[in-house]
Amino acid sequence: MFSKEESARLRKEFWTSFGKSFPRKWLLYNTSIKGFSFKFQADRKKASVCLDFEHPEEIANQLLYDQLLSLKNILASEYLPEVIFDDFFELESGKFIQRIYVPYNKKFSIHNKNTWRDCYEFFVETMTQFELFYYEYEDFIKQAI
Repeated sequence: MFSKEESARLRKEFWTSFGKSFPRKWLLYNTSIKGFSFKFQADRKKASVCLDFEHPEEIANQLLYDQLLSLKNILASEYLPEVIFDDFFELESGKFIQRIYVPYNKKFSIHNKNTWRDCYEFFVETMTQFELFYYEYEDFIKQAI
């Protein structure tokens, strides 16, 4: 077991190391769509690359999510075959959102440095594909709201 301080230090080291190993400006929150953001996620047991729908207006979330659902086959066949659409994803805070994500399927823990490198490579490959998809269909996605 790790103390809170040790765990926090490892989390910080994980993300700092990722940024230094793969220095690149990612799209993430810069989609110009409120509440529509790409994220890297990693914790003690799993990692993933996500697209979260957290617009303050629920109808906008639903319209955006439905727009992405209409592109699901393209996203899965041409960019991310392992993509999962979850219209009722629970965050650690207890809040429910819509999330589209690709899980990292290898053994991983943010507390185990031996698992970091493969996860970093997964992050880079997966987020790159997510970004390529977004840029290709950005105008269509933005038509939803």
